[in-house]
Amino acid sequence: MAHLDGNVLGGALGELFAVDVTTALGQCASCGDRSVIARAMVYPDGPGFVARCSVCGEVILRLVRGGDQAWLDLRGISCLELTMPG
Repeated sequence: MAHLDGNVLGGALGELFAVDVTTALGQCASCGDRSVIARAMVYPDGPGFVARCSVCGEVILRLVRGGDQAWLDLRGISCLELTMPG
């Protein structure tokens, strides 16, 4: 089967990022704990937000915004489970 370019993901990813991600279950890549993102320990004092696992304290998420751009680093989450509306 031939491949398509990444533009084909536009609709599907747009739907995912339109939901409240704080209610999503994130699995910590370090300790394996599965918790809603809202349970994370968040440190807002840097140039952005750093979220740490509430069990082991490892960084699970970084979010920095500047002007009309945002940088989201989810490398500390091995899986993110979102509940889709409707």
